[in-house]
Amino acid sequence: MPKKEAPLGYLEQFIPPESTPLILDYLHRYKVHLTITRERKTVLGDYRNATHLKNHRISINGGLNKYSFLITLIHELAHLVVFMQFGNRVASHGKEWRFIYRKMLEDFIRLNIFSGDILSSLEKSLHHLPASSCADEDLVRVLKRYDKSSQNLLLVEQLGVGDLFKIENGKIFQKGKKLRKRIQCVEIDTGRLYLFSPVYEVKAV
Repeated sequence: MPKKEAPLGYLEQFIPPESTPLILDYLHRYKVHLTITRERKTVLGDYRNATHLKNHRISINGGLNKYSFLITLIHELAHLVVFMQFGNRVASHGKEWRFIYRKMLEDFIRLNIFSGDILSSLEKSLHHLPASSCADEDLVRVLKRYDKSSQNLLLVEQLGVGDLFKIENGKIFQKGKKLRKRIQCVEIDTGRLYLFSPVYEVKAV
């Protein structure tokens, strides 16, 4: 099965154990249908609000390390809390979401579950929260230190200009110059230009 609903006691395999009581409190309080999936590669998590037919639904990639999983889950739970307070009347990553997400992160930070490097990066993020944890490049770099062996994957920023790399779908690119926050790369087969995040994982060719 590509997806499965997560038994609540099963969560300790995916998050720091000390965070479990607070996470379970949210899941019970809001009757969340939590799904863990290993299929998606570009989306770490998502939230779907409750309807008259279904409970709130959150889906998280099960391949994430425990810190990435927890931060992604907090991110999606913040969307749920925003929906409960404001419905669809506010922007998905607007000031309301940033305020609630910040307060939730602070609650988990007080549990002393994050290592020093993650804690330092999170505390910097609290002052200017991006719309996605993926958009916080410093945090992504730090969290990747806790990933299991990544099958010789590199970040785009670790390659030299002119180096070739392959992405998951098999397409091959040549790294070019950095344009502001993204790196311009050319697809070898088509000559088309694409912009990559510096922390996008690829395989050197």
